[in-house]
Amino acid sequence: MSRNLGFAIIPPAAPPAPEPTGPAMTAPAPAMPPPLDIPGGRPRSVVLVGMPGSGKSSIGRRLAQRLGLPFCDADAEIEAAAGQPITEIFARYGEPHFREGERRVIARLLSGPPVVLATGGGAYADAETRRAIRDSGAVALWLRCTVPVLLPRVAGRSTRPMFLDQDPEAVLNRLMAARHPFYAEADIVVNCLDESPETTTDRVQAALEGHAMPDRLPVALSASPYEVLVGEGLLARAGGLIAPVLPARRVAIVSDASVAALHLPALRAGLERAGFEIRASLSVPPGEASKSFSPFGTLMEALLAAGIDRSTAIVALGGGVVGDLAGFAAAAALRGLPFVQVPTTLLAQVDSSVGGKTGINLKAGKNLAGAFHQPRIVLADTGVLATLPARELRAGYAEVAKHGLLQGPLWDWCEAEGAKAVAGDAAALRHAVLESCRLKAAVVAADEREESPEGGRALLNLGHTFGHAIEAECGYDGSLLHGEGVAIGLGLAARLSARLGLCDAALPGRVEAHIAAVGLPARLADLPRGFTVEALMGRMRKDKKVRDGALRFVLLRAPGEALTRGDVPPALVEDLLREAGATG
Repeated sequence: MSRNLGFAIIPPAAPPAPEPTGPAMTAPAPAMPPPLDIPGGRPRSVVLVGMPGSGKSSIGRRLAQRLGLPFCDADAEIEAAAGQPITEIFARYGEPHFREGERRVIARLLSGPPVVLATGGGAYADAETRRAIRDSGAVALWLRCTVPVLLPRVAGRSTRPMFLDQDPEAVLNRLMAARHPFYAEADIVVNCLDESPETTTDRVQAALEGHAMPDRLPVALSASPYEVLVGEGLLARAGGLIAPVLPARRVAIVSDASVAALHLPALRAGLERAGFEIRASLSVPPGEASKSFSPFGTLMEALLAAGIDRSTAIVALGGGVVGDLAGFAAAAALRGLPFVQVPTTLLAQVDSSVGGKTGINLKAGKNLAGAFHQPRIVLADTGVLATLPARELRAGYAEVAKHGLLQGPLWDWCEAEGAKAVAGDAAALRHAVLESCRLKAAVVAADEREESPEGGRALLNLGHTFGHAIEAECGYDGSLLHGEGVAIGLGLAARLSARLGLCDAALPGRVEAHIAAVGLPARLADLPRGFTVEALMGRMRKDKKVRDGALRFVLLRAPGEALTRGDVPPALVEDLLREAGATG
């Protein structure tokens, strides 16, 4: 049986030579799986990356033994396949030729059974190699060392081609400046000290066992697909996570003053660790009032004054207001800039950050000026939800309940477990965000620009025709949060559905009971101010979902069975509003 590692010594100008073959590498059955599994149950390989001298091979051998996995050293495999040392490959054919072969070797090693793989110091600095490692499902772990730790390990080593006849300290500093931003794309970082290999291996194993990979949900758009990442600790890794999808490591951050005080330092550190240049860090006042023309114009001027160009990405750090405002600026500035969503509220994580709807409010109504502008990636760091005020968390949960009513099984989960999410339970919140994003990603992929004549993305507006009207009537002054308006709207939509004979008569009571149980206003009468039927109907007639002057509502036959209707008699809606507490 032969082994083909795909590394052939081919002079750059010569015709391709046959790939060398050798004895097959056999892998013993692992005694235990590695600590992280790919969704579906297949164990992951572990790839160690880092500078020359960081201990990838010595740590890798010990780690492999503990995990019961085969150990592979990429450099040793290359030398065995090529039949000559790496120093000679570099000298005869140059680094680009070596990197190409190295990439093929790594990809093939990771295509088989799980292994612990030690890579050469420059391997992970190659974009195609990083992509191959990511695509394989392996866990990349960076052994990060300082110059004083590395220097004794590399000085005088003739087997390291880049250190031949060079000052090792100067070489290390140069390589660190060039490679560390790419190493920062690794899934896990372990700071290595001047300690025994066994001690470092202990810390590496603990880091692996304590690490939870984020869930990755694809938004499968034909023209601009992207991923939603859901998990904890994503702000600290932001640079490494977003770098692969951006044209340059250059950003401008838009946030609001409250969020910036809490989370901007972590985001900046995560970006700078991956070598990002932050052209500007701009903030707007918290609240819905920032989603209007004057703040939008001020933001546009500030972005342009900061020297942004077509390769500068706009990063929205905040809730739905910041995401909508910054996204609209990204759509308009220089006729379109790359855009990254980093939502920090439950409402934004489960709803507004996914789907590419951006915009600002007008006096006539909510989100009436805007654009579809899809993000390149969404980082939903569920860890930041612990900093949300209780009212904000409850308001965000209204959108989870909406998604539950649209999806069906998620509504059953809401009734059984939703109170845990509102109480701040980390596992419940992650489930709520993940399943909400899964639903929304599927709906957006099927109807990106809300053009489906019936159903489609319009179904995501369940409760919003009523909710937006109530919110607009309150003047976006903070007295009613968006999610609170949606919560009342869900109850009204369920009541309208029952009035039309579409759903079981008990459903409105179930919806309102659950909404009230989690601490949200469930009925119009729960609000401290009054509303008139005339004012609310006027707001609804200006809703962007109106077609040919007819109001359109998202209605329910049952949880998991929604539909759109444009033939609801206005008088029926008026009667419903009066029963709910509106006057006139």
